[in-house]
Amino acid sequence: MNEDVTIDPAMQPKPDALSYDLDAALSAVVSIRCEVPDNAFTAPSLGTERNGHGVLIRDSGLVLTIGYLAIEAQKLWLIDASGQAVAGHVLAYDQETGFGLIQALGKLNASAIPLGSSTSLQVGDDVILAGHGGIAGAISARVAAKQEFAGYWEYLLNEAIFTTPPHPFWGGAALISERGELVGIGSLFIQHSLEGQLPFDGNMIVPIDILKPILDDLLTYGRVNKAPRPWLGTMVAESDEQLYVAGVIPDGPSSKSGLEPGDTLTAINGRPVEDLPGFFRQLWALGDAGITITLSIQRDEQHFDVQIKTADRSEFLLQPDLH
Repeated sequence: MNEDVTIDPAMQPKPDALSYDLDAALSAVVSIRCEVPDNAFTAPSLGTERNGHGVLIRDSGLVLTIGYLAIEAQKLWLIDASGQAVAGHVLAYDQETGFGLIQALGKLNASAIPLGSSTSLQVGDDVILAGHGGIAGAISARVAAKQEFAGYWEYLLNEAIFTTPPHPFWGGAALISERGELVGIGSLFIQHSLEGQLPFDGNMIVPIDILKPILDDLLTYGRVNKAPRPWLGTMVAESDEQLYVAGVIPDGPSSKSGLEPGDTLTAINGRPVEDLPGFFRQLWALGDAGITITLSIQRDEQHFDVQIKTADRSEFLLQPDLH
């Protein structure tokens, strides 16, 4: 992602067409710049220098972002609409939603944006997807779909928001409703297909409503206060109605158990697997992190079982200092 990408003025929102103060809403969007140690667990996959956006959701300096930007960051700066840089501190990261929280350690020249309702968004609604930089960093978009989303990194949203056209620098961008409220955080660029329609380019947005029930826990404990899900450390892909291992995390549970890229997954604890969302739900329904599960796989022409002792993914991460 390149924060210096320019947005066609024709795609930028028109303040006169809106019922709220666009400049005030966009001022809540800050730039995030992070440095992550070379020995961090996520350094090989996400890099050690990360740039993106965050959104001020409380005037106390609480910033919401997409967690992959700030996870394991030890140096972090927030840059507000005036260009002022303020140091930040990672408060929390939630594996299930993908949200991250950052506390600004100084005063940001911005006003918090109110949280809206992502559930009330309808397909076809006009929205704004805004990165840092005011109107020049924002695009007018529409809600193209609200659907389940499964990510190969053991991630599942029951109802993600898909918008089009895509923002060129989407990570942590603010999805703003017609009421001027924050209704989601930008996560991915996607090429999405809807049944009976042509594929489109767009962004996958994490809906704000799944933050609300866990926000107090994140602020208090740095994570949701419940037992973590079992984690395999496996990248699973779906193709031609089959699930296969696209990769394994070095030194993760699956790697230690001998699972290999290219293995086809056929069952978990004896129950057939049919699709990626179903596989994750079957796995998570078996118990908490630390349980041992059995994957039935096909490798070349051989069929056999592999036992995997699952783990808590967060134990592999450099933890934020919550004090």
